[in-house]
Amino acid sequence: MNRFLFAVADFLSRPPGFYLMIAAMVACTAMVPFGLTNVVTYALSVAAIVITGVVLIQGYRDTAAIHAKLDEIIVALQETRNNVVGLEHAEPEEIKAHLARLEMEAAEADRKAEEDWASAA
Repeated sequence: MNRFLFAVADFLSRPPGFYLMIAAMVACTAMVPFGLTNVVTYALSVAAIVITGVVLIQGYRDTAAIHAKLDEIIVALQETRNNVVGLEHAEPEEIKAHLARLEMEAAEADRKAEEDWASAA
């Protein structure tokens, strides 16, 4: 099912898919004078849901690609800790705890840098 959804989202996020959705909406709107208001309302509601799904799937793909690129950078830099690779799959509490630990380390490093700068001056 995922492959199907990703294929549909990929098609609908490109110009031919967009034009198809526009043509379907125009066709639905053309049915209104024939008393098919319920059909038009239903079709346009479904189209709105599909478009929302396309946006969500494309956003997921973009986020996953960014995570993969960041993971590649982390692995390539020998000085970094590799325990952050795949952190996006962890539970929210684990991510918050890791973020808090990193923020404390950054604050400590900043404080130490300021002390070093002040002693050098």
